[in-house]
Parts: sequence; C-alpha cells; structure tokens
Amino acid sequence: MKTNIFLEEAQALVLDRVYPGQECYISLDDAMGRVLSQDIQAGENSPPFDKSPLDGYALQAKDTETAGQPGGVKLHVIEEVRAGYTPTRKVTSGTVIKVMTGAPLPEGADVVVKYEVVDRTGDYIRIGYTLQAGSNMIQAGEDIVKGETVAVKGTLLTPPLIGLLASIGIAKVPVFKEVKIAILSTGDELVDPAQELQPGKIFNSNLHSLRASCLKLGAQPVSFGIVPDNEAATAERITEALQKTDMVITTGGVSAGDYDVVLDALHKIGANIIFWKVDMKPGSPIVAAEKDNKLIIALSGNPAAAFITFDLIAVPSIKKMMGLGSQLPLKVSATFVGHFDKESPQRRFLRAQIYRKSDKNYIKLTGKQSNGILKSLLSCNALIDVPAGSGRLISGQKVSAVLIGSIDEYS
Repeated sequence: MKTNIFLEEAQALVLDRVYPGQECYISLDDAMGRVLSQDIQAGENSPPFDKSPLDGYALQAKDTETAGQPGGVKLHVIEEVRAGYTPTRKVTSGTVIKVMTGAPLPEGADVVVKYEVVDRTGDYIRIGYTLQAGSNMIQAGEDIVKGETVAVKGTLLTPPLIGLLASIGIAKVPVFKEVKIAILSTGDELVDPAQELQPGKIFNSNLHSLRASCLKLGAQPVSFGIVPDNEAATAERITEALQKTDMVITTGGVSAGDYDVVLDALHKIGANIIFWKVDMKPGSPIVAAEKDNKLIIALSGNPAAAFITFDLIAVPSIKKMMGLGSQLPLKVSATFVGHFDKESPQRRFLRAQIYRKSDKNYIKLTGKQSNGILKSLLSCNALIDVPAGSGRLISGQKVSAVLIGSIDEYS
C-alpha cells in the first residue's frame, strides 16, 4: 500500500485500473449523455440535395446580365415547388420556378432571388439587377459529405450531436454500457435530510451532492445510504455495493481516529489497498482500493474535501469507465484577484471562480476555504493549485488552476 502520494500518481493509479464497459446500441432519444463506442461515418449527404435557403425564384444567372438596364428583365414563372416536394420541370433560359424555403432546386437553376426584391405580374416576374451564379443556394453535402467522420469514439453525445446524427438518418447509435456508481456515507452522526435532526446529529450532504455529480457526468448513481461507524456493517454494505454496481464511492471514516473504520472494513473484505492519503489539502485522507476488478474510492467525510477529491480523483476514473476520450481536468493559468493570507506548507486547492475579461483569465476565491464549508462551492468552477511551500497569494500574481466547470465570460 502506498501512502501520502502526489495527486498525479493517485490519478494514474486509479485510471490504470478501470476500462470502458461493453458496447450496446440505443435510440437517439435515449442517447443524451452517453458516450460513442465507435466512430460514426455519414451514410448520406446533409442536406441530401441542393435546396433553397429562402422563399424566392430559381433561375439562371445569365438571364440577368442585362437586368441593370431600364425595365430590367422579364422572366416566365413555370412552376411552384414547396418544401417536401420535387420539381417536375427544368429551368431553361427565360424561365423561373418559384421555390419555398427548404425546397429542392430544379435542374438548370444556378441562383435564387428573394421574392421580396422582384415584381410579379401574373406568371411573370421582373428583376432589376444582375445576379451572381451560386447565390442563395445550399448545396448537397454543404453540412456533411457522405463518408465523412462526424463523431469519433469517446465523444459525449450532446443535443447538437444528436441533432446532427438525426440529420444523416442515424436512428440508433453505438455507445458504451451505462456506468453504475455506488455511493454510501459512513458516520454515526449522519441523518438523511428527510429525517428529523436530533441533538448531536448533522444532515448528510455528501451522498446527495455526489449523486448529483454522477448524474451530471452521465453515470448512474445508486445510493446505499448511511452506514454507522462499525467495521462489520461497513464491510457488509461495501460488499453489497460491489455486487450491484461498477464502482463504489464512500465518504467518511478514512482518517486515523478510533471510529474511522473504512480502511479496516476494506481489509476485512479482502480488498487490495492501492493507496491511503494524498499529499494535498483538503482531502488528504482518501483511500483507493480494488476488489473483484472493481474500484473503491473512500473520500473524506468533510463536504468540501469530499467534493474536491471526487472531482480530482474519482471523476477521471468514472469518465474512463464511461468511455470518454478525455478524462483529466484541464489546467489553465490566470491572474489572481483578491488575497489569501495563509501560507501553504502543503499543496493546497482553493475553491475559486475563473472568468475571462478582455481575452484574459482572472480568478478569485468564492468564499471561506474550510473543509466543511459548502457555500463556497456554489460559484466554484475552478480550483487554484497552490504548490507546497507557497506563501500568501496577492492580487495580480499568476496562478495555476484546474477547471471543474466552464469559464465565465465578462465583457
């Protein structure tokens, strides 16, 4: 068992022990948040035919070469085509076909003119200026060309991608099996928010925040409730969770106190302890173990510490199990705004908000940084990575940060 290791080593150790699940095919309607298990090639052009982007008249541009002269040019309307229908006639010199938005362009036409800019009398229109061939036309394959790779293995299925796949006629997509994550909390002091709070007890926030985090990732959380500070009970609950899910996350009971029983419970069930403690603050007392080829990650019971170590260590492994091609959080640099007066003898991660202004990254703390403070996570989209041995942070200095959300944009 390794102990007190660097964060990067902890991330590598857990990532080396997980793999994407099996492949299955699901409908587009069920695909949101899932991950592609194969590259996707387009079997059709999108759009499949040349079409009009507006209501107007399809014609030959050469017929308008003299349109700038007094009276313009007069052309004969021979047909009208709505979206969803195909032309039955061909455009020849001196003729036009009226087309609606999305309608296929008739053979022979090389330009479309807006209906608002022409004068129509009966079956004739008059155009008063020259048109350029190719104007106001959407060509077949303009968006996607048949045979083009439109998405690669490991890509998260998002609403735009689902719409794109639908546009090329794909109704079922190959995805990795959904990942089930067990979440349980240990501690005699914990009660669920649905229960009445008794003296000496606190509401359990970890189970609910981590469950929500799994849902946001696209994994399926399975709650295993609260377990008392008892080695046998903890071992039994972890064993049950291993049988029903792909990975187990616990909170609490990982320090060295008399009632911190998670490490002993893992030994009791015969789990292989990969490491105990990571050299960082908050969240140092974290355990990673393996049993029956399944990962167990035991986090601190302090809410902020649990949230941060979940993001930095558990999330990359969950992403890999889901099949995502990119797993580790993105690192960025930014200019610090504000002050942080504490020295950091140990590597420290500070809850912060990063934002862009005038094409530059700025970052500020989101509030108190104590392990039990949840409120400072509300607007947190990044963690300032403060190296061990650092002094206080002052406004204007450059810092490194780990993204755990999207960067806000300010003008």
